[in-house]
Amino acid sequence: MIRYAKPTTVDEALALLGEDRWRILAGGTDFYPAQGANPVRDNILDINGLAQLRGIAEADDHWRIGARATWTDVVRHPLPTAFDTLKAAAREVGSVQIQNVASVAGNLCNASPAADGVPALLALEADVELRSAKAVRHLPLGEFILGNRRTALQPGEMVTAIRVPKRSAIGTSAFVKLGARRYLVISIAMAAARLVIEGGVIADAAIAVGSCSAVARRLAGVEAALRGQPVTSALADTVLSAPIDELSPIADVRGSAEYRRDAAREIVVRAVRAAIGSGEGKVAA
Repeated sequence: MIRYAKPTTVDEALALLGEDRWRILAGGTDFYPAQGANPVRDNILDINGLAQLRGIAEADDHWRIGARATWTDVVRHPLPTAFDTLKAAAREVGSVQIQNVASVAGNLCNASPAADGVPALLALEADVELRSAKAVRHLPLGEFILGNRRTALQPGEMVTAIRVPKRSAIGTSAFVKLGARRYLVISIAMAAARLVIEGGVIADAAIAVGSCSAVARRLAGVEAALRGQPVTSALADTVLSAPIDELSPIADVRGSAEYRRDAAREIVVRAVRAAIGSGEGKVAA
């Protein structure tokens, strides 16, 4: 017999997860398309009644994004400039109607290589809060998403929040997405850049690229090349010549592996320029 449950507290949800296997239903924007015309054969745990998992809040040492916070919540909430990359990514998640119901945690748990929110959260050095009836643990986002549609969720666990440490919520940031058209498109490649600029010099950089490997990746070689560089037009050459060994793009109907690799470099340049433009109070081209 297939079970359906809609708990009203997190403790009730965790108790249910501890006693049986469930498929969690949040916004449903990935759930229903994946189901298609096939009959439901899994127990369904509907968490849309869990008000505790909604909202965005500031704590002493981090920003906390509830698992049920929507992309519209992200766009509308007052957040430091470092979160501009996440806000820009939020506006790329499907249509406005999708953004109104799709959850941030659902985007991570779906673990698509083209998940719009992942590069921005990687650039913000986010971690994922996982709870079961017995324990709470936190994993860096890079350790939570293991591959295409694979995560580190254990039986009995659910994502309850995404946390961004305040040490990473500094600087300016930007997000650039490349697709076959402007809106409502799965990305060919996307880049998030967060820069800390001090005295006209890049003191720190966090760069992440999605849709160019099985999971989104931070580009350590590009970050190292940018640190200590003066903010000049030469930064484009710095990015274009830096190693990007972390990427292993595939070829599909949206683009070849070679095109994705070249496109990734170009959109990282654009994201860096946009982040610098934000820092100078200008409108980035």
